[in-house]
Amino acid sequence: MQRYGTVAIIGVGLIGGSIGLALRARGLARWVIGIGRNEARLANAERLGAIDAATTDIARGVAEAEVTVVCTPVTRIADDVVQASQSGLAKMLVTDAGSTKLKIVEAVESNPRACAAFVGAHPIAGSELKGAAHAQADLFEGRVCVLTPTERTPADRLSRARSFWMDLGCRIVEMDPEAHDKALALTSHLPHAVAAALAASVPGELLPLAAGAYRDGTRVAGSDAALWAGIFCENRLPVLNALEAFHSRLDAFRNSLDAADEDGIRAWWDAAHARRGLFDELEPAPQTGRVDGRQ
Repeated sequence: MQRYGTVAIIGVGLIGGSIGLALRARGLARWVIGIGRNEARLANAERLGAIDAATTDIARGVAEAEVTVVCTPVTRIADDVVQASQSGLAKMLVTDAGSTKLKIVEAVESNPRACAAFVGAHPIAGSELKGAAHAQADLFEGRVCVLTPTERTPADRLSRARSFWMDLGCRIVEMDPEAHDKALALTSHLPHAVAAALAASVPGELLPLAAGAYRDGTRVAGSDAALWAGIFCENRLPVLNALEAFHSRLDAFRNSLDAADEDGIRAWWDAAHARRGLFDELEPAPQTGRVDGRQ
């Protein structure tokens, strides 16, 4: 099919590598170029088949690209989008995979050329694992990709971004950047913070007594600390608001427990059980090791 000619991927880790594998598996691109800072990691991504060629030079990597996807940490995405837009074809679409959007979009839109090429995106798929070695060609199958256009987003780029992410297997949802960040603070960033808090709350000497509840509740605490520190700081206020909502739920449990109110505890648990049931109804078939939230 080769719909996209050359596609450049800046940051060929789990997400970028999975994009490359999906493009190649589906025959969507004639050539997939990986761009990064570490030559050894790029060489590994090429060996694994995630990309066809690699370079550490963004300008060189995007020179012939019809689509460039920026998959670097959220603190670097805006700069990488701007740099790519200065060197690429006039018709190039630039999109990203960042877990936060408002600061990225505002920074990109301050540069006219970057603004003319860019559509913010967040494919809600990932893992606590990192690196192209864990990339999967079907990672995006049936997963939501949130696009965050503004009134300044060119209509033709938005249409192409919809097609691109759908061709990778995604279901498209469109939100403004601020609404995205508020939503993801609750659905992804808060669960990661809670998992980290839970993991650190159990003394090491008691871990032999931990089992499935600890394992499942803390799995994403195995994610990269620097990556998540950047996400939390980029989305600071929505995450703080999400923590307030979480604290209110814990306080309800604490109050019922303090009063030995078994009916109150049961009602508290039943509400959570019902909400989890709604999620299970929405969720695609289980995929081991995959979680929402861009890593």
